Amino acid sequence: MTADTTGGRTGVAVRGLTVLYDAQCSLCTFLRDWLVRQPQLVPLEMVPAGSDEARRRFPGLDHAATLDEITVVGDAGQVYRGGAAWIVTLWALREHRGLAHRLSTPSGARLAKGAVLAAAKWRGSTWGGTKKGGAKQADGRWGGRAYGRGEGWSYDPSWGWTYNPPGCADGSCATSQ
Repeated sequence: MTADTTGGRTGVAVRGLTVLYDAQCSLCTFLRDWLVRQPQLVPLEMVPAGSDEARRRFPGLDHAATLDEITVVGDAGQVYRGGAAWIVTLWALREHRGLAHRLSTPSGARLAKGAVLAAAKWRGSTWGGTKKGGAKQADGRWGGRAYGRGEGWSYDPSWGWTYNPPGCADGSCATSQ
């Protein structure tokens, strides 16, 4: 769980939050739709992660990382990721602010982290084999195949996470001889 604050400034009021969500993820779009229906104490703006709009608004962000982990940006430049992003988003909602305060405690933060990991596991099972996946099968079900990451990690719902280091066939790897 990471929260980058406003560069050491304290007491900066949050008057608006931008939630960067994966528009290719059915869970993410479901949560986006749920969030916009909730009464908000702090306005939430939804922007697809990795989109041209997100890149224009937040040029300093690692936009590839925003597709891997929920990211919320405050109007004063605060950046929240993972569990902290979930908590600050709930904090912005009238009916869920109390829950956000409970999740911001040390034991609540563990619960928030568990929720983020569960969501990541579910997303991994629905990507349909590619990061851009999520394509439905002919019968309307989500693919549920393995999700492969470039650095050698992959998630398969049957086996969990596995690591297969990238090969060195092209000579790009440093080897000791």
